[in-house]
This record gives sequence, structure tokens and C-alpha cells, in this order.
Amino acid sequence: MTTEKKTEPTGKMNILDLLKNILPFVLPYKWLICVTLGLTLVGSFMAQVNAVVLDRAVDAINALIQQPQFSWGNAVSILTTISIILLGKEVISALVTFFQRYYGERMRILVSRDLSVNVVRRMLSFRMAFFTSEGNETGKLQSRIDRGIMSLSNTVNNFFIEILPLFTSAILALGLMFMANVYVGLVALCIVPIYFWVTYIQAKRMKGGRRGIFGGHQAVSQSILNIIESITVIKSFNREKIEAGRQADIQRTMTDLQLNTRKQSYMFNGLKSFLEQIGTVLIIILTAYLVLIDYPGMTIGKIMYHVMLFANVSAPIRQLHRIYDDMNDALIYAEGFFGILHADNEVEETGKHHPAEVKGDFHLSNVDFTYSNGTQALFDVSMHIQSGKITALVGLSGAGKSTIVNLLDKFYHPDCGSITLDGVVLGEWDTQWLRENVGLVLQKNHIFDGTIEENIKYGNPDATHEEVVKAARQAYIYDQIVQLPNGFETQALQLSGGQQQRIAIARMFLKNPPIIFLDEPTASLDAIATEQIKASIDAIKAGRTVIIISHNIGQIIDADYIYVLKEGHVVQGGKPDEVYQQGGVYKDIFDASARSMNVDKIANTIK
Repeated sequence: MTTEKKTEPTGKMNILDLLKNILPFVLPYKWLICVTLGLTLVGSFMAQVNAVVLDRAVDAINALIQQPQFSWGNAVSILTTISIILLGKEVISALVTFFQRYYGERMRILVSRDLSVNVVRRMLSFRMAFFTSEGNETGKLQSRIDRGIMSLSNTVNNFFIEILPLFTSAILALGLMFMANVYVGLVALCIVPIYFWVTYIQAKRMKGGRRGIFGGHQAVSQSILNIIESITVIKSFNREKIEAGRQADIQRTMTDLQLNTRKQSYMFNGLKSFLEQIGTVLIIILTAYLVLIDYPGMTIGKIMYHVMLFANVSAPIRQLHRIYDDMNDALIYAEGFFGILHADNEVEETGKHHPAEVKGDFHLSNVDFTYSNGTQALFDVSMHIQSGKITALVGLSGAGKSTIVNLLDKFYHPDCGSITLDGVVLGEWDTQWLRENVGLVLQKNHIFDGTIEENIKYGNPDATHEEVVKAARQAYIYDQIVQLPNGFETQALQLSGGQQQRIAIARMFLKNPPIIFLDEPTASLDAIATEQIKASIDAIKAGRTVIIISHNIGQIIDADYIYVLKEGHVVQGGKPDEVYQQGGVYKDIFDASARSMNVDKIANTIK
């Protein structure tokens, strides 16, 4: 037997892998890249102006002071020139910085949008097993997507707004230092690889902690989501303290991981700051020594010149630990995000068979099925669901009834055995075409955020208002809708559970498919509503293939044929009265239902 494969981020990404994965989302915005690169180059040149001006200004002022007769005219000329150059440079730098950040942020937002759209589109193509696999719980998936998009878009932003300008400026500054004096340039160059090596060691040692924090974020998101979804049960049992304690335990574990990671980070950052200061001291000492020995080309102005240029060289170093931290966070979160985006094995399989007419004749032969958690739900199941007939699946909870419906709708694939529809293997059917011809009403149907009309039209987006009204009437919800202040424009989430169930049934009427799966369709309704919906369902059953799962005796005995399941096995089959006469599971369920309804007292009451 095979089991559904758990989908998790498995690849250990490096920076090169990260850039390769992001590149397809950045390339569509080539014009933004070109503009940003041009602005970066201009900004990098502007960053060197202060050093050049200070070098020339110091030497010019020093020469002016050493003249036998001091000239204020020359001094004013020097100061005016310095002021114009520096103020002009600041104006240009401000404009360059504004547009650079604006276009960089624009790219980040656009890439973030594309990442979000693509991952949602990708998930919608996945088979149902992906969403029920361990590790793919709603909260964990949401955390992987949200944090993945945030970290990846920040990586784009960091590259164009932080990394590229800083390193371009650093390379220019280093080049100017070598042009001025090769020895000073070598000193500056020697400090950089040491700093990078320390940063690499830091990232390597902290990677495990970062992965732990990533897993902690997922656990926190899932825990909070579970509390919100279970709030009614929690409060009814007065278990607020227990749930708060569980959340506190998760948060404490997360806190310990974060504190330990930050402790290591601060230790390495302190070491890197020390290295940077050593570089500055060495530059000052070497430059001063060369001036003192009257080395060719070395003047007092060159001391400030080299110190300021080294500040531009070390600027990326000062920012590197923060940028590198962000990059390593992006590596961790990118594994989870691209694990979803590249999960090709999770894409729902589809065939090409889509006939003009779907009859609805199903054959299951020796079918086994196991869920991703290892629980086998079906064992050697064989049954024939006849076209145009009503087939009921009966059994206690956990018998495998809903699993069969999920297999027939291609939500899952059997481990072994075969399932055919109208003589064609189900796997060869076009999945979208198959589901267009199947109406599914569950015990608990999802209502989307939107109006009542929008929710009903989910059954047929092209339906007219008149068709929506007709479906609402068929589902016996129309009278209640028109009594609402906003009628069909009322938000559907404001309706009661029973009303929402009728909205779901109205969807099915609007879809009007040849095959109908009903999984406890009246479980949330009162007795009168149940009778009304039963009448509507009876009307739509005519000439269709219907599979119904219900504990309602009235719906079971209306079936043309029933299959009785027990612990994943088919143990009985036949017409309802015939199976009842056989005794066994069906008779036990039928008699228990009759007793629970006090059928004898009801019969005496209505005499």
C-alpha cells in the first residue's frame, strides 16, 4: 500500500539558490532594474564627493595658512567653492535616494504581489491530500506563506536599496584608495575578508536556531488558530487556563530560542565592530606615517581622505550583519515558501476524458485507501452505484462513508483497486469536467465572505438574479432572505447555521448537476426545515445519480439501494427492506434510530 506523501520544505537553500528562485519574479520589471542600477551608480559617485572635497580643501587651506600673507579673499573663495559643491551634492544625493528608494520599494511591492498570486494559484492546483498532510495544517501553511512572502520581498528590497548601493560605493572607495596609495588600499582590503569570514561563521552557527524559530512561528500560528476555532468548546468547559498555559509553554520555548539566537548574534556583532575599528586605526596610523616621512603624494589632506574612504568601504561591513541576518532569515523562510511553489508531486492529476453526457454509473472494485497519517479507511471495497438511482451509504461514524465520496469526486486516489465512471477509469476523466457534473452538499458547508447572492451564485457564476431566486425558493430559504433588511445583499456570514446550510443546498440547485453527493445534508436543520429540504431534494433526485450519507431513517429508506459499511469494509448491500431483514449492522442502526426518536410514543400521539 502507498500513503500520501508529506509535503514540507526539504531543500537546504543557499544564497545562490535563493537568488535563482527570486529571479523569475524580478525579471518582468527590467525597466525598474535599469533605473535602480543607474541611480545606484550615481549615488555611489556622490558618496565619494565628501572625501575628495575634504582632501582638496584641507590641502588648500593648509597651503593658504603657510603663505607669508594670509588672504581672506582666497579663503572665502575656497569656502564658497566647498559649500557649493557639498550643498549641490546633498541635493543630488537626496533626489537620488528618494527615487532609488521609491523604485526599490515599488519593485518590492510588485514582487510581493506576484509571489502571493503565484503561491495561491499553485495551492489551488494541489490535490486534497496536500491540505490534510501532517505539517500542512492551516496555521502552519499560512505562516509559511506570509513569512515567506515578507522575507523574500524584503530580500529584493535589501538588494536594490541596501546591498547594491553600499557595495558599489565600497568598490569605488576602495579603488580610489588604491589610486591614492597602494599600501593604504591593501590595509583596507585585508580587513574586509576577515570580516566576511566572521560573518560566515556567525551565519553557520546560528542557522539551527533560525530553523527552530521558523518552526516556532508555525507552531504559534497553528496554536492561536486552534484556540479561535475551538473557542466555544473551550469556554463551555471552562478550559481557558489550560489553553492559556499551553500557549505560554509554546511562547516560552520560542522565547528561549530567540534569546539564545540573539545572544550569539550580539557576540559576533561585537567582534565585527572591533575588527572595523582596528581597520580605521591602522589606516590613520599608516597614512600619518607616510605623511611624516614625506611619501610622494601623501599630504595632510590624505589622512582625512583615506579615513573617509575607508568609512565608505566599511559601511557595507557595518550593515552586513543586519543584511546577512535578513538574508539568512530569507533562506529559512524561502525553503518553506518555495517548498509549496515547487511541490510538483502535489499537483492534482487530471485526464482528458470529458464526454458530452455524464450518466453517473460508478463501479468500485477491490479498493483500499489510506490517509496520510497512516490510518487505513477502506479495505477491499467493491460496490456498484447505478446511474439514475439513489444509493445510500450507511454505517457508524468512521466506517468510511465520506471517504468513498471523496474518492468518487477525485479528492483522493485509492491505494489499490479501481474506480470507473460510465465504464472509464476515474483517473482518465478530466477532473474539472467531472466536478462540473457533480453536486456536493456536506454536513458543514463553507460560507464565503460575501453576500447571500454571491454565495448562491458560487454554484453557477453566470446565473441571473432570477435563477438565484429560483434556487433560493427550492432550498426553502427565499422567504427568510426577503425578510432581511438587505435581502440578497445581506452578508451570508451573518446567517444562522441552518440558514447557511440552505444556502449551500441552493448552490447545488443552481449548479443542477447529473450526479449528487449528499453527506448529511440536513444535519444542521430543524424538523420543519428538514422536511422542506427533503421535499426539494426528492424533486431534484429524479433522473440523477444520487449518493446519500445520512443517519436520518426517512432518507435512508427512500434509497433504491444501500451499502452498509463497518470499519472500512462493505458488510451488507441490497434494497433497504431486504437488508433490514438480514439483520446485522443496518438493523442495529435502524432500530437504534427508531428508539432514539421514540417512534412508539410518536405513533400513539398522532393516532
